[in-house]
Amino acid sequence: MGPNKQDENELRINREITAPQVRLVGENIPEQGIYPIAKAMAMAQELELDLVEISAKADPPVCKILDYQKYLYQQRKRAKEMKANAAKIVIKEIRFGPNTDEHDFQFKLKHAQEFLQEGSKVKASIFFRGRSIQFAQQGEKQLLRFAVELEEFGRPENMPVLEGKRMTMMIAPIKKK
Repeated sequence: MGPNKQDENELRINREITAPQVRLVGENIPEQGIYPIAKAMAMAQELELDLVEISAKADPPVCKILDYQKYLYQQRKRAKEMKANAAKIVIKEIRFGPNTDEHDFQFKLKHAQEFLQEGSKVKASIFFRGRSIQFAQQGEKQLLRFAVELEEFGRPENMPVLEGKRMTMMIAPIKKK
C-alpha cells in the first residue's frame, strides 16, 4: 500500500484530511456548519481533540471533533457486542437404527422436542450397519414419522437424504412469536 492508500474502514484524521473546507457536526463545536480546513483544525487543537472525517464522499466532507482513540475503542466494543448477540445455531444430533423399537423411538422423540423448544436444530440420523442398508425404505419412513411427530415444535429443512450408510434429516425449530 502506498502512503495515501488506506483501509476502507479507517477514517482520515487531522492532517490526512485534504479537502479545502469541511462540514463540522457534533456536540464539541459552538455552531455546526462549513468551515475552512485550517479553522476546523484550529478548533480541534484548541479542544485538544482530533478532527475526524466521518463521511469523505459528502461535498464538503463531514467531520467531527472528538477523541479518535476513544472513538476507535467504542467502535470495537460495539462490534464485539453485536458479535456476542448474534444468534448462535446449535445442532443436536439424534441417532437411531432402522429397526429401533417403539419405546426407544418415543424416548428420542422426547429429547428432540426438548432440543427444538430450546431453539436448537435437530439432525435426525439413521445409521445402517452391515446388511441393514436393505431397510433403507423403513429408515426413511421412520425419519418421516419423526418429522410428523415433531410438527408442532419444528419443521423439516429437507427430505431424508441417504449418504453412504447414514440417512439424515434436519429439523429447524419453529420461531415463537
